Amino acid sequence: MKITRAGTTPSRSGSPDWFTGAVRLDPLFTSEDTGRAAGALVTFEPGARTAWHTHPAGQTLIVTQGKGRAQRDGGPVEEIRPGDVIWFEAGEKHWHGAAPDTGMSHIAIHDSVDGTAVTWLEHVSDADYSA
Repeated sequence: MKITRAGTTPSRSGSPDWFTGAVRLDPLFTSEDTGRAAGALVTFEPGARTAWHTHPAGQTLIVTQGKGRAQRDGGPVEEIRPGDVIWFEAGEKHWHGAAPDTGMSHIAIHDSVDGTAVTWLEHVSDADYSA
């Protein structure tokens, strides 16, 4: 058995190359056996969001607090709230982040394929975010 304690891995700010607004990433775990699975607590300040992106093995989000938004390419912007579990299919283009007036935190879980966990794409425009 291995216990990983919260706060043992330093927090880091989300890169402006991949995020709009203030975002904090707190790593939770990385699979030591396979090196594939990883999870992080991601905290978005109001209006903050990811860029469009995909995951080669899909992604699960578990909203823990606040109010947020998420969108799949070609779909509507959807509200997400605490307790919601969101699944994005492998290769599905999407983004997620906080609501305009409320911060949001979620646990993000994904697997790597051939050493790649995410492919970052263009930033989400203000018009798309507000749709």
